[in-house]
Amino acid sequence: MQYRNLGRSGLKVSQLSYGAWVSFGNQLDVKEAKSLLQCCRDNGVNFFDNAEVYANGRAEEIMGQAIRELGWKRSDIVVSTKIFWGGSGPNDKGLSRKHIVEGTKASLKRLDMDYVDVIYCHRPDSSTPIEETVRAMNYAIDKGWAFYWGTSEWSAQQITEAWGIAERLDLVGPVVEQPEYNLLSRHKVESEYLPLYTNYGLGLTTWSPLASGVLTGKYSKGAIPHDSRFALENYKNLASRSLVDDVLKKVNGLKPIADELGVPLSQLAIAWCAANPNVSSVITGATKESQIQENMKAIDVIPLLTPAVMEKIEAVVQSKPKRPDSYRGRLWHVLFYFSLISLH
Repeated sequence: MQYRNLGRSGLKVSQLSYGAWVSFGNQLDVKEAKSLLQCCRDNGVNFFDNAEVYANGRAEEIMGQAIRELGWKRSDIVVSTKIFWGGSGPNDKGLSRKHIVEGTKASLKRLDMDYVDVIYCHRPDSSTPIEETVRAMNYAIDKGWAFYWGTSEWSAQQITEAWGIAERLDLVGPVVEQPEYNLLSRHKVESEYLPLYTNYGLGLTTWSPLASGVLTGKYSKGAIPHDSRFALENYKNLASRSLVDDVLKKVNGLKPIADELGVPLSQLAIAWCAANPNVSSVITGATKESQIQENMKAIDVIPLLTPAVMEKIEAVVQSKPKRPDSYRGRLWHVLFYFSLISLH
């Protein structure tokens, strides 16, 4: 396993990581979680991702209990959680100071940990001033509840505004963003966020490298395996949106490339994400040890992704976003920065 710095921070995270979304609490209990987490550690994974909303908090409880029973040294692992959807009450969701403070304390209680290494704002909150959120995330860091903070599925403009506020107030800005990134979803990572990597040293912990399993090829014939994510009641709508003819055609077109390299399509897809130098860690999901073992072998596929292979992949998926004009990108940043100054 290789380890990369989380953006410009000093925190090192495994190039491939493991997330509890869908699986913990919905498909797996503590006993099964322990075997999966240990399998990850045996393969060098040190970064584990969670969120207050996953299985309504049960995912955090399962991960916390599993880690405690495994007896791991806390300093050996990096644990993250995300705050936004904490309940049904009017103040149980969003990024107000109230919910960030109360939600973080509740997450730590469920995880049975004194701190998480990274805490994310799970989505942007249009009803809360970004300054309130920036101040609250710094409060959580000052309290020792988290070491770093980041965002998930924020726009480049929102991240830039957060950084402008943090710099003006001499506070810590978001060091990491957690966007969806895979062969079928690329715009934010490869286009929209481009100025942020240089300007702020933004790191990425990307999710859904297999597009919810579509890029494994297991749905190519239109059938949904009974033990797959798309067979779950809560994910049937996602299945209907994902399993369209154009997508399945691209998946089938990628198979010969994987075959030529002598690797499963899933490893090719994960390796492709990890090969992006702006990606600090690719968050993988799995419900079986065999899936983890297969996913982790993607590390060995990265060196096989030569420019010629990458061109073949692009010819099939044809999903590369147009790069923004660099001058226009810089001009946008300058104008936005001065607009922030004028507001204060």
